[in-house]
Amino acid sequence: MTYDIQFLRVLPGRTFDETLEEINSAYDPDADLKPMSLTSDQRVVWDGLVQRISQEVGAVTTENYPYSLTLWRDGPAGHLQLDYTGDSADIQIPYRYPGQQALPIMVEAYQIARILAEESGLEGYDYEADQPVRTGDIGIAAAKLGGIARWAQENLT
Repeated sequence: MTYDIQFLRVLPGRTFDETLEEINSAYDPDADLKPMSLTSDQRVVWDGLVQRISQEVGAVTTENYPYSLTLWRDGPAGHLQLDYTGDSADIQIPYRYPGQQALPIMVEAYQIARILAEESGLEGYDYEADQPVRTGDIGIAAAKLGGIARWAQENLT
């Protein structure tokens, strides 16, 4: 289980939640997954993301998979993963940062999230903290991550 921040290309005239609802309503759990098919523009966005994140945040590792492009950030603040499919993306942070240890990784996560939104045109929403990424409060997100991580360590280990 991870702390997740979601990104979508919001449909014209719709909200983030309405777009997500429409995407989810079309999901068929019995259908075979279709491999990702990025446009050349989406590939350029990915390449720009990797370059910009590397320059502004720090070293990253990437991998191309059939269903997404994946970036990992393992730095002094911690670990996170970004999966990108062109019209959607998500950032996942493991619940291993209790209390104040959550702030540094959440600062990086929101920095990467805001770069992703700027570069791709995708809108990001942090459902854990119930706030949009663009205007969200990193402290609230860190408190949520840190609180859940602390609870998990105290009750599940």
